[in-house]
Amino acid sequence: MSSEIEAPRHRSRDIALQVLYAMELEPMQDDSENPASDERIRGHFQRVAKHFEVPRGAGEFSEQLVRGVLVNRKALDEAVESFATNWRVDRMTLIDRNVLRLGAYELMHTDTPKAIVIDEAVDLAHRFGADHSPGFVNGILDSLARATSEASP
Repeated sequence: MSSEIEAPRHRSRDIALQVLYAMELEPMQDDSENPASDERIRGHFQRVAKHFEVPRGAGEFSEQLVRGVLVNRKALDEAVESFATNWRVDRMTLIDRNVLRLGAYELMHTDTPKAIVIDEAVDLAHRFGADHSPGFVNGILDSLARATSEASP
């Protein structure tokens, strides 16, 4: 893959993490509000774009990641919890759980190579998480990747 393609995808993951983090900090106005609504996602992307450079080409993939995580969040959380021994997703730090959701979404719903997904998630955990975050994320996503590989025909 050329660096021209990799750079936007790498940056897309940063942006997606920032948006997911911001969305989780801002409670929804109404229990019936759709967390994956275009308006809500667009508003958060605009706020993130004010504070972070969004290279051309990064927006579309980051929006796909955010929407995919929001739409599939329950299944992603269940998958993560099944490999997070003695941890519930709601007890994880905001960064760790959203890095894990992003990684789980890519592993389960995209054709991105598993090694790249894990490396990118560990990088996000290293840059934005706590000291323990990279190992924690690596262990869970590696187990999930092996399980999804075994389940594939």
